[in-house]
Amino acid sequence: MIIKISMLVLFFAVMVAVGIACHKKATDVNGFVLGGRSVGPWLTAFAYGTSYFSAVIFVGYAGQFGWKFGIASTWIGLGNAVIGSLLAWVILGRRTRLMTHRLDSRTMPEFFARRYDSKALRIGASLITFIFLIPYTASLYNGLSRLFEMAFGIPYSYCIIAMAVLTGIYVIAGGYMATAVNDFIQGIIMLAGIVAVIAAVLNINGGAMSSVIKLAEVKGDFPDFPGAYSSFFGPLPVDLIGVVILTSLGTWGLPQMVQKFYAIKHESAIKKGTIISTFFAVVVAGGCYFLGGFGRLFLSQEEVDAYGFDAIVPKMLENLPDILIAVVVILVLSASMSTLSSLVLTSSSTLTLDVLDTAKKMEEKSKVIWMRVLIVVFIVISASIALVQYSSPVTFIAQLMGVSWGALAGAFLAPFLFSLYWKKTTKISCWVCFIFGSAIMILNMFFRSSFPTLLASPINCGAFAMLAGFIIVPVVSLITPKPDQKLVENAFEAYEVPVTVKSKAILEQEDD
Repeated sequence: MIIKISMLVLFFAVMVAVGIACHKKATDVNGFVLGGRSVGPWLTAFAYGTSYFSAVIFVGYAGQFGWKFGIASTWIGLGNAVIGSLLAWVILGRRTRLMTHRLDSRTMPEFFARRYDSKALRIGASLITFIFLIPYTASLYNGLSRLFEMAFGIPYSYCIIAMAVLTGIYVIAGGYMATAVNDFIQGIIMLAGIVAVIAAVLNINGGAMSSVIKLAEVKGDFPDFPGAYSSFFGPLPVDLIGVVILTSLGTWGLPQMVQKFYAIKHESAIKKGTIISTFFAVVVAGGCYFLGGFGRLFLSQEEVDAYGFDAIVPKMLENLPDILIAVVVILVLSASMSTLSSLVLTSSSTLTLDVLDTAKKMEEKSKVIWMRVLIVVFIVISASIALVQYSSPVTFIAQLMGVSWGALAGAFLAPFLFSLYWKKTTKISCWVCFIFGSAIMILNMFFRSSFPTLLASPINCGAFAMLAGFIIVPVVSLITPKPDQKLVENAFEAYEVPVTVKSKAILEQEDD
C-alpha cells in the first residue's frame, strides 16, 4: 500500500508542477488553447494518442469487446492505429493545420463559421460539442473508479473528486501546453505499463501460447464454433467491423482530436508525428484489446451478469503483485486524466470562443478567464453525472462512449473532411449532417428497441451515422445553392503559395 500511495502522490505532484511551470505560456487565447501553434511532433503525437485512449478503452472497451470477440478484438486496436492514427495524420494533419491557420480558427465550430461565414453554424456546432462531450467524460470517471476500488478500496465518489480536482488544477494553470507536456509524460507511462501488464496477466495462465490454448477451449455463447474466441476474426466479424469503424474513423470528427492538428509547429512535425502516434496506438490500443480478449479465462458468465462488463479487466488484474497494480493504476490514471484534460479544454474553449464571444466581443484576458471558469463548470457537471450514474442502472462505459462518439463524429466528420478537400461543399449540407448525426444518436438512446437489430447497438448506430455523412454531404451540396466563390477561394489559398519563375527575355518580332 505504501508503494502504491507513494507512486500516486509522485504522479500527482509532477502533473501539478507541470501545470504551474506552463502558466506563463497560457496568458492569451492562442497560448491557452493552442500553445501558440508551436508544439513539436513528440508532444503533438503523444497528446493525440493519450487523448485517444483512456479508461474507456482499457476498462470498458477492452473488457466488453474482449469478452464478445475474444482475441480478435485486437483488430480494433490495429484499426485504431492504421485508420484512427496513421490515416488521420496523413489525410487531415497538414490540411487542417494550413486551413485553420489561414482562417484564424482555434476550435472546430469557429472553423465552420469562418469557412462558411455562418455564426449560426458556429453556435450549432458548439452546442453539439458541449452536450455530447459530457457523457464521454462521465464514462472516464466510471472506468477509473473500478481500478481505484480494486487497488485501494477507495469509495467511488472520492476517486471522482480527486481526479476532477487535480486535472482541473493543471489545465486551468497551464492550458494546452501543460496538457501536452503532461500527455507526453503520461504516454511514456502508458507504453511501458501496458507491456508489463500484458506479460504479467498472460503468465498467470502459463504464458501467451498456453493462454490461447485455454481460450480455444472456452465455448461461451458459441458451443457449435470450436475455438471461437481464439479465431482470427472471432465469432461476430460484422459487429467487429462496426466497432473498428466507430473507434477508428470516429477520431476524424472528434473536436478534441482534430484540434491537436491546429497546434502543429511545422511541416516536418507532421511527418514525425504520424510515425510516433501510429506506433503509440499499435502498442497501447493493440495491447489493451489483446489483453481484454482473455477475459473469459478469469470470469464466468454468471459473474459478468452480476457485475457487468466493466468488472472484467479489474478482475484480471486483482491478483497481480502490488508494484504491478500500482503501475496499472498509474497507467489508467494517465490515460484518463490526459483524455479528461483534452475534453474540458475543448469544451471550455468552444463555449467561450464560439458562444460567449460571438454574443458579445470580449478582450483576450476576459476570454482566458471565462475559459478557466468554464473548465470548472464542465468538470463539476460531468463529475456529478458520473456520481448519479453510479447509483442508478444506467448504461455501460462502452455504450456511453458509443453515444458520444457516434453523435460527434456523425455530425462533424464528413462536413469537416469535405470542407478541407472539396470546394463545392455547402453550408446547408453541414447543417443536414449536424442534425442527422446528433438526432439519430439521441433517438437511439431513448428508443433503442425500435431500431433495426443491427442498429440497436449505439456502437453500430454511431458507425452508421458516420458513414451516412459521406453520402449526405456531397448529395445535399449538389442540390443546394453553391457557396460564395470568394469565400471558398480564400480558404483554399491556404494550400497554395505564389511562386515567381524567371524566364528568358524574348525579342518580339516587329511588323515590317
